[in-house]
Amino acid sequence: MTSKSDIGHRLVAARGAETFVLTAGQRIRISDVAGGQVGDLFALSTDDPGEHLSASHTRTATRRLFPTVGDHFVTNRRRPILTLVEDASPGRHDMLVAACDPARYRALGAPGHASCAENFVSALARHGIRRDVAAVPQPVNVFMDVRPTPNGELLWRAAATEPGDSVTFEAAADCLVVLSACPQDLAPVNAAAPSPLAVTIHD
Repeated sequence: MTSKSDIGHRLVAARGAETFVLTAGQRIRISDVAGGQVGDLFALSTDDPGEHLSASHTRTATRRLFPTVGDHFVTNRRRPILTLVEDASPGRHDMLVAACDPARYRALGAPGHASCAENFVSALARHGIRRDVAAVPQPVNVFMDVRPTPNGELLWRAAATEPGDSVTFEAAADCLVVLSACPQDLAPVNAAAPSPLAVTIHD
C-alpha cells in the first residue's frame, strides 16, 4: 500500500460522478466499496481541458490492450497525465469500451437511463467546462473485465472485485479527474446493482 499521507476522502455515489483536482505527484486511490463495481475514469489537463487522457493514444504508447502497474496513461497530445502505481484488485481494467451514453441505453430499450457520458458532462459543468455528450472521451474503465476472444470478439464479464479492492494512480501532470460509478445494470458489467466507489487522495 502507498505510504503517502491521506489528505482527502470522498464517496462517489452509485450511478453518480465526482471530480478531483490533482497536482503532479499526488495520488488517487479508487476503492470498490461493495465489490463488483466498475468506474469510468477520465482526466483532463488543468491548463487546457481540450487535452485529455486518451485510451487509444495510451494503447499506442504502452503497446498493451489493458494497463498494468507502471504504465503511463497519455493524452491526445501524447503526454503522460496519470501513472498506474498500485493495483490491489484482480487487475482487470478496460481500455476498449466507450462510456455508456443515452444512445446506448435507447438501443437497450431504456431511454432516460443514467449514463457515464452524462455524468462526465455534468461533472465538468460544475467546473464551468462545457462538453457535448456525443464527444465524451473514451475512459479507462477501472475494474471492468472485457476480454478479446481468439476470433476477435469481445467477451464482457461482470467485475470480479471484492469489497475493499483498489487501484491507485499518480498524477504525472496537474489534472482534473472525473470518476463515474457506472450505472450499467442492463449488461454484464457490474456484478450486481450499481454501488458506490470510494476515493482517497494522497499528497
